Amino acid sequence: MPDWLLLRLPRQPDQLSSWLVTDARGAPLGPPQSGPLPLAAPRVAGRRVCVLVPGADVLLAEPEVPVKAGARLQQLVPYALEEHLAEDIDELHFAIGKRAADSTRAPVAVVARALLDEWLAQLRASGIEPDVVYADSDLLPENPGQAVALLEEEAVSVRPPGGSPVTLPADALAEALEIARAAESSGAGGRGLILYTGAAEWKRHAALVEAARPQFDGIKVQLLTSGPLALFAQQLPVATPINLLQGSYEPTASRTVGIRAWRVAAILLACLVGLHVVGKAAELEVLKKREHQVDASIRETFRSAMPGESPVGDARQRMEQRLLMARGAGGGLLPALQALAQARDSAPGTSVQSLNFHSGALEMKLSAPDATSLDHLSQALRSSGWQADLAGGTNTGSGYEGRIEVRASGS
Repeated sequence: MPDWLLLRLPRQPDQLSSWLVTDARGAPLGPPQSGPLPLAAPRVAGRRVCVLVPGADVLLAEPEVPVKAGARLQQLVPYALEEHLAEDIDELHFAIGKRAADSTRAPVAVVARALLDEWLAQLRASGIEPDVVYADSDLLPENPGQAVALLEEEAVSVRPPGGSPVTLPADALAEALEIARAAESSGAGGRGLILYTGAAEWKRHAALVEAARPQFDGIKVQLLTSGPLALFAQQLPVATPINLLQGSYEPTASRTVGIRAWRVAAILLACLVGLHVVGKAAELEVLKKREHQVDASIRETFRSAMPGESPVGDARQRMEQRLLMARGAGGGLLPALQALAQARDSAPGTSVQSLNFHSGALEMKLSAPDATSLDHLSQALRSSGWQADLAGGTNTGSGYEGRIEVRASGS
């Protein structure tokens, strides 16, 4: 994944912006830098741009809304917060965060449209197009057991356990500590506090923090020698801040990429369907050719097996019928040949000269030592249940030749 450019806008127009380049995991790739906004533009190339705006200008809240609000959530949220807002809701932009499953509360970030327009205009005038815009307080670390606070020169932000961050002026540190203590006392978490601050700020406010220490189980102070950007960067891979670029503020590039991705998917699907149709058509053509080849082979086999008969009609069925006749019981060819083979034992020296099977009757031309041998053969066939009739015979120099017609009894 690409690296990040973490860019923080100043609270006052006469102040400098600050930025930090990190890898995809939020680890700094160099020290934080500050200066006029255009100086950060060269760092944009090849990186995702995360812009942080002052938390004091963004209201973070979790109003109660129906669990199954669905697509109506965007319409319901402004009215759920209307009584807590001093400005007209039509002049405000409402961005909705990811809601926990079956939760009745939805994370919402509210900012004045005019102010958001001003920030985006400043960025674009400097050649910077953000991918996401977060309130800086929304990147405070979240700790389920302790409140987390960030004390800077002009502001203090506090995130109660399980609650939304609140940003107050630095002079209101006592009130911020009270918010942290009150949330913990309500059972939302433990009674600890983690305070991030700079050396100068700690020197100025240490006495007030130490005075509040008895109200907590413990206060851990961590000094930020290079400012809070590195702290914010650590949260990029794990936090779920609310992106202000929603609705009409959604980056055009993102919408274009989304449309393009769907278009590519549609084209690929159409190509796949087309290839499937072409493949099936080719397969059908091959099957038709093979069917014609099989039909031609059947006709050729029919002519060889049944000479003199026309192959018109269902040649296969007619051949199967003929085969059944040849294989069938009673007057079939094979049973007749089996009976003949058994009857030859009664007439030694008898041999078959020719065979002709027609209409269920087996006509045989036989040679035997004498006419008596053929008579014994006929009797053996009749005793096996066959009808055997001598059709005549003649003496030859080597014996006797005669004809016998064999058919099943009763046929």
